[in-house]
Amino acid sequence: MKNLIHSLSLLCFVSLLLACSQKESSKTAIETQTRTFSKSYKAPSFENDLRVEKIKEIAPEIHQLIIDHAEKKNIPGIAYGIVVDNELVVASSTGVIDIDSKAPAKTKSAFRIASMTKSFTAMAIVKLRDEGKLRLNDPAGKYIRQMGKLEYLTSDSPEITIMNLLSMTAGFPEDNPWGDRQLDEPDQMLIDLIDAGISFSNPPSYNFEYSNTGYALLGHIISKVSGIPYQKYIKQHILKPLGMENTYWEYDSVPANLLVKGYRWEDDQWKPEPMLHDGSYGSMGGLITTIEDFSKYVSFQLSAWPPRSTEDAGPVKRSSLREMQTPQFSSLYAKARDFKGDTCAVISGYGYGLGIAKYCNGLKQVSHGGALPGFGSNYVFFPQYGVGIMAFCNLTYTSPWPFSKIGELLFETQKLESRKLPASDILLKRQEQIVHLIQNWDAETENAILAENFYLDQSRESQMEHAKEVFEKVGTIDSIGAMNAYNQLRGTFKIIGDLGVVEVFFTLSPEKDPRVQLIDLELMTD
Repeated sequence: MKNLIHSLSLLCFVSLLLACSQKESSKTAIETQTRTFSKSYKAPSFENDLRVEKIKEIAPEIHQLIIDHAEKKNIPGIAYGIVVDNELVVASSTGVIDIDSKAPAKTKSAFRIASMTKSFTAMAIVKLRDEGKLRLNDPAGKYIRQMGKLEYLTSDSPEITIMNLLSMTAGFPEDNPWGDRQLDEPDQMLIDLIDAGISFSNPPSYNFEYSNTGYALLGHIISKVSGIPYQKYIKQHILKPLGMENTYWEYDSVPANLLVKGYRWEDDQWKPEPMLHDGSYGSMGGLITTIEDFSKYVSFQLSAWPPRSTEDAGPVKRSSLREMQTPQFSSLYAKARDFKGDTCAVISGYGYGLGIAKYCNGLKQVSHGGALPGFGSNYVFFPQYGVGIMAFCNLTYTSPWPFSKIGELLFETQKLESRKLPASDILLKRQEQIVHLIQNWDAETENAILAENFYLDQSRESQMEHAKEVFEKVGTIDSIGAMNAYNQLRGTFKIIGDLGVVEVFFTLSPEKDPRVQLIDLELMTD
C-alpha cells in the first residue's frame, strides 16, 4: 500500500509538472506569436503642411481675443497655448496670478486644472488593462468590496463595472457642486461613502451622467491594483515618461512664485478662494500644471493619429489612446453650429476621461474642461489636424477662452487642412482596370477583377447598357481624375470627357486579392 501510494504520488507529481510545462509552453507560444502587418500601407499625411505658419500668423489676433475675454469675464489671469504635433507653437498669457502681489501670469505658472485630470486617471486604467492587471468589464466590486452592498434602482440593473465608471454610465448622479468640495477628503471618507450606500439617478449602463465620484473610485482601484498610491502611480507611469516635471498634486509642492491663486467675482470685486489639498477625490480633479507642461500631454494624445507602423513607445499604446478618444454613449444635437455659425448637427459623447464631438462637416474634436473653486480650464484637440489648444484661468467655474472665435480663426479664416489618406496600391490598380472595363467589357478583365457577386446583383447586360448611356453623355474621355480613397478598399475618382464628367465609385471585397464587388457611375451635374 505504501509503495502504491508512493507511486500514485509520484505519478501525480509528474502529471502536475507536465501540465505546468504544457501551460507554460502554451503561454510562451501565445506570447511569442508574431502578428504580421502590411508593408505597403500608407498612412494619412498632410499634402501641403502650412499649419505652423498659418497658426503663428493669427497669434496676435488670438492674443487679443484672450485679453478681451479676460476683461469681459473679470478673469484675473489666463495662460494659453497651441500645439502642432509635438511642438508648442503659440504660448502666451495675460493678467496676474496673484492680485495682491500683481505677479504676472506666465506659461510657466501652475494652475489647478480640475476635471482635466480625469483623462490621466482613465489613461492609468487603460494602461493597467493593457498590462493584464484588470479588465474593463470587471465588476468594480471586485476591487472595492463595499460596492457589493449597493442598493440598485431596479432588479434588472447590471452590476457596475470599471467601464461604467470610465464612461460615466454607472448610474450615479451628476455631482459637480458637491464633488468639487470633496477633493481633499481622506480615502476612508470615500470608502465610508460607498459603505453607507450611494443614491442612484439611473440604473447602470442606461444613460450618461457626469460623475466625479465615479472617477474618485477609479483612483482607488488604481491604488489597489498597482499597490502604490494613485498619485504616485500617475507621476511615475505617466507624468515622468512624458517629461512633465512641473505638474503637481499638492499646492504646497509648487514653487511659491509659480503657484496661481484662485478667485471668484462677487460684489464687483475679486475674493480669494481657499486652495484645497489633495485627497481621495484627486483622481477626479486634483492636478496642478503649466501650459508648457500640459502641452506635452496634448502632444501625446495627438500622437495616436494616424494609425501607423512606426515605433510605439509612449506610456500607453497609440491604439489605447484612440480607444480613449472614442465615445461610448453618444447623443445627437441637431441644432449645433459649426465655426461659421451655420447649423451643423453634431454627434457628441464621452469616451474615457474625454468628451468627443463629430460635426456634420466631418470635423472631430476631443476635449475636456475643468472647474473648481478659483479655477477654470479647457483643452481641445483635433486629431485629423494634429492641432491642440489649451487655456487655464483663475476664476471660479469660468471658461478661460472664447473658443468659438478661436476655432473660427483656425478653420474658417486660416482654413487649416487635415491629413489625407493616400490611395492604396490595390485601389490604384483596380482604378486603372475599371477604366478599361467600363469602356470595353472584355472577358479577360472581368475574370481578373470582378467578385463573384458582381453580375448576380445586376446583370452584365444591364450594367453595360447603363455605362454606354453615361459615356454617350460624357463624350470623348480627356483625362482620369485622382483617386479619392475612403479607406484601403473603397473610393471614388472622376472620368472627364469633352461633354461631361462621371464620378466612379467602387468598393472591393475582403478577399486576399480584393476584387470589385460594386461599381457605381454617376453623371455629374452643375
